[in-house]
Amino acid sequence: MRMQAMIIGLFLGLTTVPIPALANDGQTAPADTPAECRTDTARIDQAFPTGAYQSCDVTGNKHFRLTIAPEDDGDINCSAWYAFRVNAARKTRITVDLDYTKCGHRYWPKTSTDGVNWEFMKPKYVKVEGERGERTARLTLKVDETPLFVAAQEIFPPSIYEAWLDRLEQMPSATVSLLGRSAQGRKIELLRIADPNTTPRETVVLVGRQHPPEVTGALAMLPFVETIMGDSEIAKAYRSRFETLAVPLLNPDGVVHGHWRHNTGGVDLNRDWGPFTQPETRLMGNMLTWIENDSARDMRVLIDFHSTNRDVFYTIPDELPTDPELFIKKWLELYQERMPDYEVNRDARHTEGRPISKAHAFDVYGAPGITFEIGDDTDRELIKRIGRESAIAMMQTLLETPEPANPALSDR
Repeated sequence: MRMQAMIIGLFLGLTTVPIPALANDGQTAPADTPAECRTDTARIDQAFPTGAYQSCDVTGNKHFRLTIAPEDDGDINCSAWYAFRVNAARKTRITVDLDYTKCGHRYWPKTSTDGVNWEFMKPKYVKVEGERGERTARLTLKVDETPLFVAAQEIFPPSIYEAWLDRLEQMPSATVSLLGRSAQGRKIELLRIADPNTTPRETVVLVGRQHPPEVTGALAMLPFVETIMGDSEIAKAYRSRFETLAVPLLNPDGVVHGHWRHNTGGVDLNRDWGPFTQPETRLMGNMLTWIENDSARDMRVLIDFHSTNRDVFYTIPDELPTDPELFIKKWLELYQERMPDYEVNRDARHTEGRPISKAHAFDVYGAPGITFEIGDDTDRELIKRIGRESAIAMMQTLLETPEPANPALSDR
């Protein structure tokens, strides 16, 4: 199955950015990890953004073993990320075993020679053995003089977001600014979307990539944002009334280093909303506080894009009062109407004080918070449609809600 996923130009005609352009992300192999494995036939390395494995052993002239391990020894979600590059001296086949120190094999391997076009490996070239946390994988790779990238998901580093935001910023409704920097000094950028000829003060907050391997969530967020910026009448009406503040890449350090879950502080960022102990989450906390303290602004919705083993919306229950009232129920019902051949799954629950984005939005601001999850292996063309249709349904639902009874918001 062929998929083009780096930048989805649904409306803006965006161009893709190939892997050679990614050298500026500043990724190097960890100091205690061999930079490469080499034989007379082939060489394996991880010296590129998102490249990650713990160690590489040569077990034969055409046979290698990679040990895959999480970034630290703390409790961690089993998002067992791997990414490596193969350079061969000539056309041949090699075997690469993926062994895991914990959690076992999760992601079906994908390959690319240009970083733009990716393919799921054919089942006949992938042998998965073991159960649950003990799963290993053996990959048979056809290689030649062209470098071959192999990864758990499409490689989607900070440079891709930068190129995307550079193109979006050419649109009159978009403004890109520096929200702040990560622990290692990488940029965390803020995209503001609003009609420049009006003063919309009802605010929708979008955030993405708290967890580095969750690429499918990013692949949904991009067309979601592009739909909001489109030329449709509903998008124009939405931008006249609402501003959207989007932070598409909150954990750039974790992404560049190929982490499974954490930032470089060893923290799951989506368990740090409220405490805000990390520089990345503090940026979000400060932004939400700024919205709350501005009498002319009102946060209406917060949507956090993620990936898991299936497509699902994690939401707060309908019986909890929110402003807008019953927004989630109305939004997802309309979204389902727009996707009649697709089942919209919802998991509604809430634990007060739980330090995750959706709970924090409700507990502190009374706003509906949603975790927008896309399955690891959801068809990439379907993901584009999910992003587009869910954004249209969100805009229509919000436009049908009463405006806040706040003079500062109404005096335009």
